[in-house]
Amino acid sequence: MAETREARRYFVSGVVQGVGYRFFARDAAERLSIAGFVRNRYDSRVEVYAIGRPEQLGALRAVLARGPWAGRVERVEEEPAGVDPHYTEGFAIEEDA
Repeated sequence: MAETREARRYFVSGVVQGVGYRFFARDAAERLSIAGFVRNRYDSRVEVYAIGRPEQLGALRAVLARGPWAGRVERVEEEPAGVDPHYTEGFAIEEDA
């Protein structure tokens, strides 16, 4: 039976740039075996694109809402996304968007 993987896009607001949030998100995604990427956005948010099983994505969202010790997460917006085959293996820190 094939595993069901979904994709989600999270937009994290608050004090999330300049505090190691991208590294925090990458480490969390790798621990949860989630593929995708994280990047800073020019509007001061951090974007996380994640591919995994629903329970993995739920666990990731909870970690993203907590954030690193130096940051302060005010809001996590979530939206469904299509599975992009370029990001199905591993998790990367991407260039700012």
